[in-house]
Amino acid sequence: METYLDCSELPYEILVALPGFQDVNFKEIEKNFPVRLILKNQSLKIDAKDDSVVEKVQAVLDAMVQTLDRAKQIDPDEVARLCFLARKGEIALVDEDEEEAPIARTRSGKLIYPKTPHQKELADALRNEKIIFASGVAGTGKTYLSVAFAVDQFKKEKIKKIILTRPAVEAGESLGFLPGDMQEKVDPYLRPLYDALNEMLGAETVEKLREKEVIEIAPLAFMRGRTLNDAIVILDEAQNTTRAQMKMFLTRMGKNCRMIINGDVSQIDLIKKADSGLIDACNILQGIDGIAMVYFDQTDVVRNPLVQKIIERYDQNS
Repeated sequence: METYLDCSELPYEILVALPGFQDVNFKEIEKNFPVRLILKNQSLKIDAKDDSVVEKVQAVLDAMVQTLDRAKQIDPDEVARLCFLARKGEIALVDEDEEEAPIARTRSGKLIYPKTPHQKELADALRNEKIIFASGVAGTGKTYLSVAFAVDQFKKEKIKKIILTRPAVEAGESLGFLPGDMQEKVDPYLRPLYDALNEMLGAETVEKLREKEVIEIAPLAFMRGRTLNDAIVILDEAQNTTRAQMKMFLTRMGKNCRMIINGDVSQIDLIKKADSGLIDACNILQGIDGIAMVYFDQTDVVRNPLVQKIIERYDQNS
């Protein structure tokens, strides 16, 4: 059967970008579904034998249009992610806001928008709350969006400092056996934070800001005894904090300070998983004004589409 979609009301730039360079986006859809897509004269033909396939493909196309409307570009990996969700019936559009602002802008000028409903929930929490807990599976953009937001707030001069921290080498932070000075011991465990910062600012700028101590990257133990003012503080890999460490961290909060706590409770390295400070905090701090809890799942994975399949398979066999 053939279904025709009228694309005449789509902006020209979206109509051009939808199939991708040399139809790479359409080819990704065709790889995931038994379907043939042909865009001609502002009409998109969907050639498929099954109505259910047409519905899933239309859901993917709707999500692609929304992404292009907000971010102006989309790549085949994102299309593959949308196809994965559509096959499971879990594809969902981000609520439309006419005045929706991007979370941040990368060094190259790319605008960063939330890609999933839970990312949208996180973006809203980042803008409106003082302490944000973002918990869920790896690859959902928790750290990336947190760092992007922090850099944006710094550029707008709403804060004076960005502090990035995480428990290093499991929860005990046993760094002494590693070679090199303290920075060399810690850096490998903070690599994801560096990667996000470098994309936002560029490696050279990041290094200069670190030298000026405007950006501070340190193991969690270095937070003890401090009061953190005029800063956004991001605690990554929070599932590996103990209850005492989490309490210590949260009570460092000073004036004009926002704290973002990210973690994945399925990757706890503590001997007793129930001792996780992240689990404990999410349980006892629920419902306090100024504290937001955002929970991610595999439908939010925005890394390589294979990551979603890997997570799903592990969940099935756990």
